[in-house]
Amino acid sequence: MSATPEDPAIAELNDQIAALGLSISEAKKAAAPKEEWDPLLQQMLALKVQYKQLTGHDHGPSKKEAPKSESKGESNEEASEKNKEKRAKKAAEKAAKEEKKRKQREEREAREREKLEKLSAAATKDWSHVFGDAPMIQSSSKSEDGINKWTKIGDLKKELEGKKVVVRGHLHTSRGVGKGAFVLLRSSLYTVQCVAFESNDVPSAMIKYMTNVPVESIVDVCGILTIPEKAVEGATQSEVEIQVQSYHCVQKATAAMPFQMEDACRPDTVKETDVGAYDHEANQSEGGRVGQETRLDHRWIDLRTPANQSIFRIQSMVCTLFREYLLSQNFIEIHTPKILSGASEGGADVFTLDYFGKPACLSMSPQLHKQMAAACGGFERVFEIGPVFRAENSNTRRHLCEFTGLDLEMAIMEHYDEVLDVIGDLFVYMFDGLKTKCANELQRVKEQHGFEDLEYLRKTLKIDYATGCKLLREAGIAQDDYDDLSTENEKKLGDIVKEKYKTDFFIMDKYPLAVRPFYTMPDPNNPKLSNSYDIFIRGQEILSGAQRIHEPALLEERAKAWGIDVSTISSYLDAFRNGALPHGGGGIGMERVVMLYLGLPNIRKSSMFPRDPRRIAP
Repeated sequence: MSATPEDPAIAELNDQIAALGLSISEAKKAAAPKEEWDPLLQQMLALKVQYKQLTGHDHGPSKKEAPKSESKGESNEEASEKNKEKRAKKAAEKAAKEEKKRKQREEREAREREKLEKLSAAATKDWSHVFGDAPMIQSSSKSEDGINKWTKIGDLKKELEGKKVVVRGHLHTSRGVGKGAFVLLRSSLYTVQCVAFESNDVPSAMIKYMTNVPVESIVDVCGILTIPEKAVEGATQSEVEIQVQSYHCVQKATAAMPFQMEDACRPDTVKETDVGAYDHEANQSEGGRVGQETRLDHRWIDLRTPANQSIFRIQSMVCTLFREYLLSQNFIEIHTPKILSGASEGGADVFTLDYFGKPACLSMSPQLHKQMAAACGGFERVFEIGPVFRAENSNTRRHLCEFTGLDLEMAIMEHYDEVLDVIGDLFVYMFDGLKTKCANELQRVKEQHGFEDLEYLRKTLKIDYATGCKLLREAGIAQDDYDDLSTENEKKLGDIVKEKYKTDFFIMDKYPLAVRPFYTMPDPNNPKLSNSYDIFIRGQEILSGAQRIHEPALLEERAKAWGIDVSTISSYLDAFRNGALPHGGGGIGMERVVMLYLGLPNIRKSSMFPRDPRRIAP
């Protein structure tokens, strides 16, 4: 049976414990070292153990014996409850976080499994119908639709929205963005953006393939034409784009690019002069600028720029309009030989060759044969578009050793002005036609090679040589009436005429006889002058012509005056001995017309594969 607090032994233990507790408390208050009061503490703890053995419970006052302590106990219970709540809340939050992590982990694992499944499926699935290198086109088969299944990039308009289209072109640029690919496809003058994003129908391998095909490769794209939210910058077809369904490389570019297409398309920052010598070394590439010689060394690439595509389409239209107008005026087109037994015009600057053991040369002009056809052969009005060869060692911005001549010759009734009227109207027809039929091409040339539109009159201005010389002298420029015009003075005269008459295009006739070919008809009123003429665009000559001599005796006389051995042109002279019509004509340099109409600084820009004294390739 346990002892009670009233037992004398228990009371004595209480007194001893209380006394020890008081002594310990006072020692702590006095900041005594633990070594001093620790024995008292150990003694008190031993008495408390003895007390518990006698009473059966720990030493300490009960709730009834200590009301104040009872209040404190209640406070401790409340604090304990709050701590429990906090711990429960933290435990719940921790559990929620763990659950969230678990779900995220499961979702991530599910995505990884799905990705692996897709990759596994993609690895085993045949995607060749969706992307990859196409088989070489060897004309082994034809599709049911044939060429009709293809859409030209230039024809991609908003009206085709939602339609499936198939296009082919050069890969202009490509870039990867996340799980997508953006490529710019180019065909002739036009570009369109093609877009693909990874999906069930577009594997990630296709995105990688699209961004790894070398630029300038030939690519086929099939997809749906859509309208983007914003216009596509850098694409001519800016209002549409193709959502790619299939992407195949038809022919892969394997050689390194000698220059970047972006550099080759940059607008001119400095306007070059269009007269004077041409320095081949100074026209090499430097920095981001692609030099003219580098362009010509790799002309097949340079021709792909929008400006060059446009220049040579304009060149084609010049020939088309030339042919159209002359056919409408009852001219017929002829084709004359380019291998001659002697010099075309009795000059020394010819390319010679061996013609089966006989000396021969390349034609400097179709002049003699077109005269034979028009004046002697009865055709009366003829024209030709063909090559002309000049072995002149002229390294200038406007001379070539081979160019395309636009030649015409016609019979006249009374006066060579009949020829000038045809030629004047011909050029107005050509200029009008270029404006209406090549508006897009002209704009593309302007974007890279800015130029002012050509000004011309409906009735072509004509002045004589003496008037031209007088205009130069009035401007303070030395020029004699019987001296030939230098290139610089021709240019200055063009500026004066433009200022005075508001035209870039004019005719000047009555040149000194001494500076014209032997077959030129002398002026009947002044033996020092001739019935000849030149035509100018922006102050540079693009046509030289005259009334021709149709009397054989006078032809012989003029040939001898030029020091020409008449035996070398006997077949030409004989052609006029059986009756020849009075006639005249002219020869036009096609490349020079294009160069000057477009305000280009160098004739090499308007010749597709130019030949000058230092270039014979490509």
